[in-house]
Amino acid sequence: MLRKTFLFLGLLLAPAIAAAGKGPDRHRQVDALFAPWSGKTTPGCAVGISRDGVLDYARGYGMANLEHDVPITPRSSFLIASISKQFTAFSIGLLAQEGKLSLDDDIRKHLPEMPDHGKTITVAHLLHHTNGLREQGQLLNLAGWRGDDVYTEADILWALTRQRGVNFEPGAEVVYGNAAYTLLGVIVRRVSGRSLRAFADERIFKPLGMTDTRFRDDHTELVPRRAWAYSAREGGGWRSSVPNVDHYGATGLFTTVGDLLKWEQNLIDARVGGQALNAMLQTSGSLNDGTATGYGGGLRLGDYRGLRTVGHDGMDGGYRTEALLFPDQRLAIVALCNGSTLVPADLTRKVAEVYLGDRMKTVMPPAVKLPEAELSVLAGNYWSPLTDEVVRLEVKDGALRQVGVPTAFVPIGDGAFRPGESMHVWRFSAPTAGSPRTLSIKDAWPTFRDFTPVTAPLPVTSVLATFAGLYRSDEVDATYTVRVADGKLAIRWPRRDEVVLDAVGGDRFVGSLGAVTFTRAASGGIDGLTISSRRLRRLRAERLGVAEAPKATATVDPR
Repeated sequence: MLRKTFLFLGLLLAPAIAAAGKGPDRHRQVDALFAPWSGKTTPGCAVGISRDGVLDYARGYGMANLEHDVPITPRSSFLIASISKQFTAFSIGLLAQEGKLSLDDDIRKHLPEMPDHGKTITVAHLLHHTNGLREQGQLLNLAGWRGDDVYTEADILWALTRQRGVNFEPGAEVVYGNAAYTLLGVIVRRVSGRSLRAFADERIFKPLGMTDTRFRDDHTELVPRRAWAYSAREGGGWRSSVPNVDHYGATGLFTTVGDLLKWEQNLIDARVGGQALNAMLQTSGSLNDGTATGYGGGLRLGDYRGLRTVGHDGMDGGYRTEALLFPDQRLAIVALCNGSTLVPADLTRKVAEVYLGDRMKTVMPPAVKLPEAELSVLAGNYWSPLTDEVVRLEVKDGALRQVGVPTAFVPIGDGAFRPGESMHVWRFSAPTAGSPRTLSIKDAWPTFRDFTPVTAPLPVTSVLATFAGLYRSDEVDATYTVRVADGKLAIRWPRRDEVVLDAVGGDRFVGSLGAVTFTRAASGGIDGLTISSRRLRRLRAERLGVAEAPKATATVDPR
């Protein structure tokens, strides 16, 4: 009880202490990190830091509501987006402890409406993102939902139960996605007989004294002290960016930095749930070949500069959030932000350096210099046979970059690059006789994705006309119209704006919806198309009408 009292008093008094200049030097260093977001004309963040379970600092920076001049405080409530997943996983773990389900259960035991994809998808596959299910938001977008539409649990189930394909065989890969955790939320309700909201409130939030925390299952519900969310407007300024969702499990939790620090402490002392459940949440899943995924139960398991970390980030609408725990040093850092251009994952790690910098190692691979001529030979279009993704690279302002992405690639030697200051690795192989240069990408997950150069020539305008037509996908109940507009292909479907497709070679194109690949019948005529991205592979649409043989040969457009 005494600890709770100190925590509450700390939350109330921290801003005043900082304003009076009485905080220790480390607090002033934290303030400096968030200084760009501390004004009255921008969104910002609430930040909370605890050491050994005791609040060390909490403060708000920037505005919770730009229209009404409401500042962010430590008691401001934020949608924490994907940080919600660990509470869904914890609820599943509680039910497993009670013998009401098993992590080895086929999900169709609890979700009989899900299609049989030929291989068993288990509850554990959902927890660890090794399930292969297509991304729910992208499915609904391709079915015609707009960004400001209300997305419901029923809508997501409608889309998932229509799917005839998956991204990969369960356990073969790890690909982060939201569909799994929406389904886990449904499983909690069906197994326990109570909504995830009611279950988590009774079994997690009330026992931990998280009185400002709740899953929101109705987007019209009023949330006390809510921080509104914003995204950057082209040309300057901000616009409202609050997601309209009536589903939860993958997202949907509103909380404050003070409440979230109570939960972070539970990840250490396991006061609620016990050590066995705590260990389950913090144990990595594994692939069929035994490779550890680095993802537990709604938690990313990693390290930062040589120190073990447990945490998660979140992104939904204009909300950007991060909860980061250094369990061995008993340091927890929470940053809840309400502007789309903020990167709390970077900020929390800079805060960690203030507190733990003397214990950290320098692990960032050093940059090496490469002449622009060597960079130029790496530019071009690359395609992944595994995922059907297309990556486009260019040399701009003296650096290798992804087309449309500002982050420069930093060469680190032996054909490898890192994007900016991240630890991701993009590695190019040297071409050999009979084999072209290839690209392998390793991001936050343990395995590389291999890409090969797209060598097919770009189609000329007369060839583009052969792709035009209507294409139907029953999996999302949508018909797509492909036409030639201003010398490029464009695709449109009901209720969505037309998307321009850039040719990358042969039958492959890219646009804001991902990679679009046209397929051909044995006659050579185009009989359909597939749409692919990182979290959704080869969603097929059949061409309506008889496939026609190509009318011209694809050659490089001389323009």
